[in-house]
Amino acid sequence: MWALEDGHEVRRIDWPGRASIAEGRVRGSILFFPGRGDHYEKYLESLEEWHRAGWRVTASDWRGQAGSGRLGKDAVTGHIEDFAIWIEDLAHLWRGWAAEAPGPRVLIAHSMGGHLALRALIEERLAPDALVLSAPMLGFQTPPLPLPMLHGVARMMNLVGDSRRPAWKWSEKPGEIPAGRETLLTHDPDRYNDEQWWRDARPELVMGPASWRWVERGYESMRRLEAPGAMEGVQTPILILSTQNDKLVSHSANVRASQRLPNAELVEFGAEAHHEILREVDAVRERAMDAIADFLDRVAPAS
Repeated sequence: MWALEDGHEVRRIDWPGRASIAEGRVRGSILFFPGRGDHYEKYLESLEEWHRAGWRVTASDWRGQAGSGRLGKDAVTGHIEDFAIWIEDLAHLWRGWAAEAPGPRVLIAHSMGGHLALRALIEERLAPDALVLSAPMLGFQTPPLPLPMLHGVARMMNLVGDSRRPAWKWSEKPGEIPAGRETLLTHDPDRYNDEQWWRDARPELVMGPASWRWVERGYESMRRLEAPGAMEGVQTPILILSTQNDKLVSHSANVRASQRLPNAELVEFGAEAHHEILREVDAVRERAMDAIADFLDRVAPAS
């Protein structure tokens, strides 16, 4: 467990980097964060692959997710009062981790984790040598309406009921993954079923919909990223993996971000990839992992 500044504890898992020590050099260190409703068990395959390549690897939950407690009124709804709480947590975790992690130091994050990582970077709360964003949640996949209008609707929904209530319907059976969800995440049935295995083995990992407060705060945070000049001052090398086939986050928002960020590179996928690019079929996943390895070899070479 990792203690945050206010004492709240979150889970952490570490691979100490024995492979790099055996080779007589330290490749560097990777800190990984998953997305909304995720748990790091879903990414063990990628984390182990980076470790075998010589990286010291650490992954963590977000406060209020997986085995790191809940912030809403029940055990399954994902709730947060403000995304700024997660930014503070990330900055705190980064300081403690970076103080003991050999460089170069890389931050890799998926979906909501990618949103928070980029915002923390823009707000100068951390300074990684490189940032990798997998299908980052820089915009929601919504009707083509202005962001302020969508934010206004979410604000209204918070006024007409408990802001902690679920923003969308979940499965009728608690803990059961809703039908059709697979088509949003991956084409690989084995990797998809691996998530249910972990949910069965560790019921505390189960999470369902987000709260309306989460949705409203998500729009507010996206407006911060969209603000003129917000991305243009970031000099950190950034790799964005994004798919045109994403049904959860906005691919066009990710493309715009790659054009606004001065040192960003974009790797685009099409119909062959759903949202969870790092958990896709082998051909897609291998292309993504190779792109990450090539990017880090160029921008964050071994010390």
